[in-house]
Amino acid sequence: MKLSVFTVATPDLTPEQLAAAAKEAGLDGIEWRFKEIPEEAKDESPSFWRNNLCSLSPFEDESGWARFKQASAASGLENVSVTPYLTAGDLEATEKVLQAASYLGASIIRLGVPGYNRTESFNSLFQKEREYLKAAESLCKQYGVKGVIETHHVTISPSASAAYRLVEGLDPDWIGVLYDPGNMVHEGFENYRMGMELLGPYLAHVHIKNAGWFKQDEPGSAGESIWGSKWVGLIDGIVPLRQIVEDLRAVHYEGYLGLEDFSGQFASIPMLNNYVQYMKRLLQEG
Repeated sequence: MKLSVFTVATPDLTPEQLAAAAKEAGLDGIEWRFKEIPEEAKDESPSFWRNNLCSLSPFEDESGWARFKQASAASGLENVSVTPYLTAGDLEATEKVLQAASYLGASIIRLGVPGYNRTESFNSLFQKEREYLKAAESLCKQYGVKGVIETHHVTISPSASAAYRLVEGLDPDWIGVLYDPGNMVHEGFENYRMGMELLGPYLAHVHIKNAGWFKQDEPGSAGESIWGSKWVGLIDGIVPLRQIVEDLRAVHYEGYLGLEDFSGQFASIPMLNNYVQYMKRLLQEG
């Protein structure tokens, strides 16, 4: 298994700074965030989802994306993915991401999955997503880049089994699943190895972060306990990362483990160093 970083987690670093720091830390690849920076956010302090300095813009083309390609090449790092925030069904935007991935030589992109908030039935959303994934499969094959859906809370794909239902029957050469056990703390927990075994050839990528559940100070209106989840440091959360690595090894996973730490426990460069040191220790235990 190899190590990468998703640049959503390093918003204060430029592409050049990130690539150099990733190489120095001992990472093998980069997952580039694909999202424009809102005009009103450009004077803000760097942040994960707004003024993120390490983001390719969908409103640019190869001339604007060249610095990202050059940054990774200068540090000898693989461009693992181009990772957008797509709306399920938006094939035009999906093709734009595939163009960027093809240009950078990235092997995967993240596809859109509908959110779930009780306003539209699961069955309706499921049908829309299946139609989108079938169309996206053809586009991915055309560009030679795999599309993955992520196990993500507040979507119709919160767990491995839910994700499997969406991709079942599609070509695993072109459609797969990004397995994120940190997201599954919030919603979608299943036995890790069981989920990996279920996904089989669709297990295409893994994100590494952690989260926990905490009792709120104020009870509910009837005096009941109220609990909430939040991001925490890698070794401080519910996800047993040693078990994750053991289970991935058991299913013969050989892909990337991508850092996506939102805890704020470390500044960006120390976060990269801590991640590599910790994960290499776990990987060497096998």
